[in-house]
Amino acid sequence: MPTIDRQELDRLERRNLQLTILSAVFVLILAGGLVMFMYPLVFVHPEGNKWTMRVAFFGFCALTMLFVGYLFDRQRTFTKLKQHLLTELERNVTLQIQASADLLNSMPDLNHFWDRLSMEFRRALTMEKTMSLVLAKANPTSRAAVKDEKGAFSDAAKAMAKRLRPTDSIYHLADDLFGIVLPETDTLNAKRIALRLQEGLQDVRLKYGLTFDLSAYNYPDNVKSSHELEDIVKSLLPEEKEWQVSAEIPVG
Repeated sequence: MPTIDRQELDRLERRNLQLTILSAVFVLILAGGLVMFMYPLVFVHPEGNKWTMRVAFFGFCALTMLFVGYLFDRQRTFTKLKQHLLTELERNVTLQIQASADLLNSMPDLNHFWDRLSMEFRRALTMEKTMSLVLAKANPTSRAAVKDEKGAFSDAAKAMAKRLRPTDSIYHLADDLFGIVLPETDTLNAKRIALRLQEGLQDVRLKYGLTFDLSAYNYPDNVKSSHELEDIVKSLLPEEKEWQVSAEIPVG
């Protein structure tokens, strides 16, 4: 959704008010000058039907005042429309933030991740297959400039999910960390998928100024046991998440 610059709206409102006042003053000056010229002909030295001329005179004065009133009513309408637009914008932003939070909360979390990682590792070990893990970590230096973090992480999750295979699964491990489990994927293909995910995150970087560091780890090329994979993930988790890591017994 395109953004609206509130300062630009305020500037337009001030400019519109200035034009309204200038137009009203200009009309009143012209009308006042014309009334001064008409007054002697209507009231001092009337020629012809004086009542017709007086009706025209007062009608002109009334039309002038109605036109000035219209100018200020137009200004009030502009102000009301601006306030309504800002109210709708704030409501839409609130709904977007809520939708982003709902999406992140509905994603499989750290507990589901440990179960899936352990299961896929056991299967790879038993069937002598490969498996890979891709971790997407938000860049801390760029994250400080992000105003809508939930929206950024939500869009990032959607962008990555669109580029995964049906057999792959993505997990929200922490506020700024995602884990992607890639069954039966060797090192080369894992790096290709990580590159594809990075390309999908370009829109997030342009929209929010948030970048992600993607790293791929493969069994058996990079790690030999599930303990090593778990230690890699734990090293990227914030301290408050560590208590959630239970003492699982992976097959390694």
